[in-house]
Amino acid sequence: MNYNVKRRAAMLLAVPALLFTAACGSDDKNDNEAAGSVAQVKGEFGAKPEISVPKSGKPSDKTVIKTVSTGKGTVIKASDFVRLDWTVEKWGSDQALGGTWASATASANTPRQQSVDQIGKQSQQLPAKVLDAVKGQKTGSRILVQGTAGDLIGAGLNTSSGITAKDVLIWVVDAVGAATVDAKDEVKGTQAAPEAGMPTVSVTSQKAATITIPKDTKPPKDLKEQVLIKGSGKKVEAGQGIIAQYTGVKWEDGKKFDSSWDHGGATAFQIGTGSVIVGWDKGLVGKNVGDRVLLVIPPSLAYGSNPQSELAKNTLVFVVDILGTV
Repeated sequence: MNYNVKRRAAMLLAVPALLFTAACGSDDKNDNEAAGSVAQVKGEFGAKPEISVPKSGKPSDKTVIKTVSTGKGTVIKASDFVRLDWTVEKWGSDQALGGTWASATASANTPRQQSVDQIGKQSQQLPAKVLDAVKGQKTGSRILVQGTAGDLIGAGLNTSSGITAKDVLIWVVDAVGAATVDAKDEVKGTQAAPEAGMPTVSVTSQKAATITIPKDTKPPKDLKEQVLIKGSGKKVEAGQGIIAQYTGVKWEDGKKFDSSWDHGGATAFQIGTGSVIVGWDKGLVGKNVGDRVLLVIPPSLAYGSNPQSELAKNTLVFVVDILGTV
């Protein structure tokens, strides 16, 4: 089972997730080629969009992908990691079904939660056609995607959400950032010896790390961290997406429960916003790109608050290679 480090209870993103059970759809793009009305979008990039639809007239009979405003950043390529703001509405409802703008007001200490995904990979929040719409756009762009739930979501539509296949959905997506990182990248350098009482780490290239728990040692009650390889990149800031390789084991028996290497390599999560377990937020914000970090995380900073989790009572040990940020 893939536990990874995401918090499944991020409610601001949960409502759209209920719309679909799997991302699906083709790469077809129909920009201004369809008959019918297209929603209008007001507001600047980086601010909550205002969506309006004509009071009379039917929506376009085809899926429409439209660049509302073009940014000045880099062009987003296939397989890039991206950080996105978005909202989704049903045609004529004037009410967001969900999105990143629904979260609490961002502050210097707690940035707003955003979606961090990889183009071409399944997203937990966005249908494949919506995520794919940002490919080829420049960062800083705002994109509108309008189409029926049946076309945008397809066979994965969750009808218990109250949305039917014929309902027209309007997504507005801001491409906040993008980064290109090879899925097989890993941190290079001479690894430091473990500090007293810390697990030992052995790394074989392109494979999950081997983490050995010290014998006859009780797990720490507080977060413990050690930089095993010091990187020279920029510091990781709260609100960024962190692109990483990781391996996690349980302190109690030393057994691996997850690794990015088991799922195709590098993956990404937003950091410092409560989108991941607290131990990651506390242990990785402020580290540098290129660092290899050893984290020992007590249950209270991992899954202890979720009694239904199989890891609720476990102290978790992670080795994290920080490959980049987005």
